[in-house]
Amino acid sequence: MESKRALTAYTFLAIPMLFFLGIRIAPTIYAFAMSFFKKNGSGFTLYNYQKMFASPDFWHALTNTLLYVIITVPSQLAIGIVLALMIGRIERFKGLYRTIYFLPYITSAVAISWVWRLMYDPNNGFINAFLELFHIPAQQWLKSPSEALVAVSIVIIWQSSGYAALISMAGLESIPKSYYEAARIDGASPWQLFWRITWPLLNPTLVFLAVTGVIGALQTFTQIANLTGGSGGQAGGPLNSTLSIVVYVYNQGFNNFNLQFASAVTVVLFILILIVTILQMKLINRTYDY
Repeated sequence: MESKRALTAYTFLAIPMLFFLGIRIAPTIYAFAMSFFKKNGSGFTLYNYQKMFASPDFWHALTNTLLYVIITVPSQLAIGIVLALMIGRIERFKGLYRTIYFLPYITSAVAISWVWRLMYDPNNGFINAFLELFHIPAQQWLKSPSEALVAVSIVIIWQSSGYAALISMAGLESIPKSYYEAARIDGASPWQLFWRITWPLLNPTLVFLAVTGVIGALQTFTQIANLTGGSGGQAGGPLNSTLSIVVYVYNQGFNNFNLQFASAVTVVLFILILIVTILQMKLINRTYDY
């Protein structure tokens, strides 16, 4: 009986394992190997990596990707924590507010991007029409090299802040109320309650949100592709001002049909995500003495 149970368990484990190996591991190994060959199929070479590090477009895409991380991740965390604290203070309709703020995150990123693309339209968009009420000149938004990256970042922040708020609410609810009651008896101010109790006890939640947020920002693609692509042009415009690493990979692999070069960029992106994640875990994830 024990052998039959073990055999059944291994059988059920083998099915998802085979799927994982075939869908995840095998393509990853194949892409890594392909990055060491030229487009014409010649022998083993570092040509793609040399070409990549010598390409101004690659460095521009890398810089933009880091800007996405710097702009979107702290903003999502800050807005998420503020929303979580405000919702935690109300007594009624908590579930309604959670649903409202979480809806953008579970809505299709493609649909959201196209709605925002229409709102960003310089001539007929809602945002410029709203700015005109305050006598603010119309902006070019996605058509301006100096404004496009910020415009894309706003969409990402708007869509992801609800997720950060929901996870932060879960973290706040896990903090024992007795800590706050004892601190209030000792005369602690609201700021001291937040800084001495909420912030350190929320640290595991913040680490999770920071790590997943940075990984998501490094992999930003859908919003850029739908906000800036189309009409016969490549995503990442205007003038590569919104180009990210993943969009660069897509353009090289599927528009320029150079999968070997795109694989080399993907390998570098994987290493970058791995390094950033390890550094975050070391710098952010700290142990507190209570």
